[in-house]
Amino acid sequence: MRVLGVDPGLGRCGWAVLERRGGRVAAVGYGTIHTDGAEVAPRLAELATKLRQVLAAHRPQALAIERLFFNANVRTAMTVGQASGVVLLMAAEHGLAVTTYTPPQVKQAVTGSGTAPKEQVGYMVKALLGLASVPAPADTADALAVALCHLNHAGLAGAGGPGGGAASAASTEADWLARAAPTSPGLSRKGGGR
Repeated sequence: MRVLGVDPGLGRCGWAVLERRGGRVAAVGYGTIHTDGAEVAPRLAELATKLRQVLAAHRPQALAIERLFFNANVRTAMTVGQASGVVLLMAAEHGLAVTTYTPPQVKQAVTGSGTAPKEQVGYMVKALLGLASVPAPADTADALAVALCHLNHAGLAGAGGPGGGAASAASTEADWLARAAPTSPGLSRKGGGR
């Protein structure tokens, strides 16, 4: 399975494409899309254009996105929501199933703690994927963590390590369902809270 993980944002939108190869997960590509300017609409259009390029280059089979969990800053929450809308539109255009995860779910999946600091998330992403350095900026590391969370949740990453059998796989899947279940299993579910 090849999944695109996204940490949405208007100024910085992290993206990462991971693929399970045999029993291992490999980073196919990752980065952060930057937009700036006073007008929101052209920035959203730029984000859409760059996301289309990522999708065309890497052809993921699924998309996992980090969902805004809580933010006291209304302006930030709105721009993240707008960027998320662009990401969901791109997924719909490409026929991709979408799963959302809260930041605590992603942190739990990658570090074992839902309250881990960003530095720990970055370190674990580097270790789990065998990268030469911690991905920067943090938006990129977060997108990699979202993709890892999704692959682990789907039972495809072999989270138990080498030597896991069928019983181990069943245990892993049940564990992920309990700890990192998505809050929105796909595009068919309409956004809540309205």
